[in-house]
Amino acid sequence: MIETVKQKSSFNIAGKLSDYRLLTKFSLSFMVAFSAVISYLLAPNVVEYDWSMIILLFAGGLLVTGSANAVNEIAEKDTDALMKRTANRPLAAGRMSVDEAWTAAALMLIGGLVILGYYFNILAALIALGSWFMYAFLYTPLKKVSSVSVLVGAVPGALPCLIGWAAGNESLSLGGWVLFVIQFFWQFPHFWAIAWVAHKDYTNAGFKLMPSVEGPTKYSAIQSVIYSLVLIPVGMLPYLIGMSGIVSFVIVLIANLLMVWQCVRLFRQMERKAARRVMFSSYIYLPIVLLALLADKLPQIIK
Repeated sequence: MIETVKQKSSFNIAGKLSDYRLLTKFSLSFMVAFSAVISYLLAPNVVEYDWSMIILLFAGGLLVTGSANAVNEIAEKDTDALMKRTANRPLAAGRMSVDEAWTAAALMLIGGLVILGYYFNILAALIALGSWFMYAFLYTPLKKVSSVSVLVGAVPGALPCLIGWAAGNESLSLGGWVLFVIQFFWQFPHFWAIAWVAHKDYTNAGFKLMPSVEGPTKYSAIQSVIYSLVLIPVGMLPYLIGMSGIVSFVIVLIANLLMVWQCVRLFRQMERKAARRVMFSSYIYLPIVLLALLADKLPQIIK
């Protein structure tokens, strides 16, 4: 009997942790915090590899992003219940109350901002707060109004680069804006590929996310091609301003050409399978590009 109670308790704890992982969209939050950390390490004032500061920045970014995602799921709990890919989220499935989710969101936001403001600077905390607000209260409601929501959402999606840069440099200089622009334009083929793959679900929920009102069309596909092409000159900027060397330049260029190729394949084939390739390519693209940019500075900061 005691063993059964212990197993049940363990199962409940595991289930609750799983629910919070879903509430915060942990994989997305992880990537956001990762881009903030890389941007921090690329900042000129960061001249040593301090694990304590890296962990603090990662934790702060993870908490603020997790809070924004929680607010997003609170607002969309009814529509999440209509979509196969989101029906198992804790609010949509009824495993978590709205009050609990709001409490968690508030605590995560406060905790994340305190970490960023106290251990780094107020500028980083203010940018994080602005990003949180834009994602939770501008992008989220716009998703049912117009596809312009993707443009609006791309701003908080790229702001982690400025959060990290500000945390390390205490200012918003050119390098931070270059990283912001790269991550900003990357999001369009990335998100449109997701919207293509999940178009039926999104349509059922009333979301308007594709660039064409008709959904997955040639127009939508060519938009992905165009934005992937924009990434080529944008990806050259770190080299042109002296942030990275020739090896990083070549790696980023190859990554950009591969993204263009996948988007062109989508335009030619017009199939869900091709959209899935773009989606997975975009998932790989961002960490490769960010780590490539960091590679040239690693000898300097690892002592």
